[in-house]
Amino acid sequence: MTQVQIATSENAQTTLNSLPTSRSVSLDHAAQLLNVSRRTIYNRIREGRLRTIRTLGGSQRVLLDSVHENLDQEQMGRRPTF
Repeated sequence: MTQVQIATSENAQTTLNSLPTSRSVSLDHAAQLLNVSRRTIYNRIREGRLRTIRTLGGSQRVLLDSVHENLDQEQMGRRPTF
């Protein structure tokens, strides 16, 4: 998890542990981790079952947290709901 320090108005610093700077993986890597096709990854992104970010270069990457959530749901025998 990424830690970021932000200066406050009183010159103190606060450490934030839960910013949306989660690790991400390529679409192909997400497909391998979930044992599905790249097309299925696109479908799950469109359905909202996988969350993504865009890089500065415009590439789309899948947040690793959402991959883990999908894996957990599959292991429990349920379709992920978002």
